[in-house]
Amino acid sequence: MNVWEGKKVRLRAIVAEDWMQFHTNDYDSEGARTSDAIYFPRSEAGTQLWAEKVASNGANGDNVMLAIETLDGKIVGSISAHSCDARNGAFKYGVAIFHDHRLNGYASDAVKILLRHFFHELRYEKVTAHVYAFNESSVRLQVKLGFKQEGKIRSVIYTNGQHHDEYIFGMLKSEFLL
Repeated sequence: MNVWEGKKVRLRAIVAEDWMQFHTNDYDSEGARTSDAIYFPRSEAGTQLWAEKVASNGANGDNVMLAIETLDGKIVGSISAHSCDARNGAFKYGVAIFHDHRLNGYASDAVKILLRHFFHELRYEKVTAHVYAFNESSVRLQVKLGFKQEGKIRSVIYTNGQHHDEYIFGMLKSEFLL
């Protein structure tokens, strides 16, 4: 059994050859808005350099960005663990599924793989996810996975002509169900 494999997807390192899938994903403005922000367009060369840098850098301590691919090898998104604080046992995560692959259970499967590793291999105790209030599918994902809404930061995100709240979801290791 590969610990990086779930029922639908596996997590793997991003390789330089993945650049085109990420470049195509750059054109999904709504996905960019719900994940982070809409940035200026990036050239193909810029995306290639980004992919090469991510591939060559790898993990930084426990902070990592990984590709999500289906079990038959098609890349469908990415997942990251960041703000990892091993001393206190807390980290944050983010997940993004490419537009054509949403609502297939890939995000849920990928998050479970990541949490299983951080809780059962790295001894982390707490995970947090920050979700924009208008990102209803991500809110549903957190709830489905068993996260608890722990807070709300009011009017902290500005996009699409208005300010929005950001929700903070958390889960303890004891609440994690494989």
